[in-house]
Amino acid sequence: MESGPPTNDLCSVCHSNFHIPCQANCSHWFCGNCIMLVWQHGSGGVQACKCPLCRRPITLLVPTEESLRQRHDPQVANILSTVHAYNRFFGGRPTTIVQRIQDLPFLLRRLLREFSDPHRSLPLVIRTRLYITMILSAVYIFSPIDIIPEGILGIVGLLDDLLIVVIFFLHIAALYRSVLYHRHGGS
Repeated sequence: MESGPPTNDLCSVCHSNFHIPCQANCSHWFCGNCIMLVWQHGSGGVQACKCPLCRRPITLLVPTEESLRQRHDPQVANILSTVHAYNRFFGGRPTTIVQRIQDLPFLLRRLLREFSDPHRSLPLVIRTRLYITMILSAVYIFSPIDIIPEGILGIVGLLDDLLIVVIFFLHIAALYRSVLYHRHGGS
């Protein structure tokens, strides 16, 4: 899994190599400065900007670890502080269920990457909540007690199990989003 933009890819705003790459919640990559210019000039800094590629609202920008290690450089520090301000304004706001479902693949991919990286670890409270949620979801799905029993309604009876799985993944994504928000902009 990549921890930065794809190799041989260019920023879709400036059409140059990435400088301080940031990944938006729609999974597209931009230069930190470029996407901040889109935000400031597009909406005057009043509302979240839309992705120049897919037009989804950008509610979270995640800079690469390499960019964060360069924060001693004044230019990089300035751009990162603008990205952090953007995340404070728009990253913690409640989103619609449609936006949460659209963000699900992005957040789950990043969470899987973080779980597989031995140098990164999630806070203990978040890990505990993840494990409790996983256990409770599995107990419900595999228990013979159902809200809508499969034996009576057949395939329709699987809907409550599917609903629990969707709620489980949305809960995990919300937890991880809060970790990213606090790590990259809400501190």
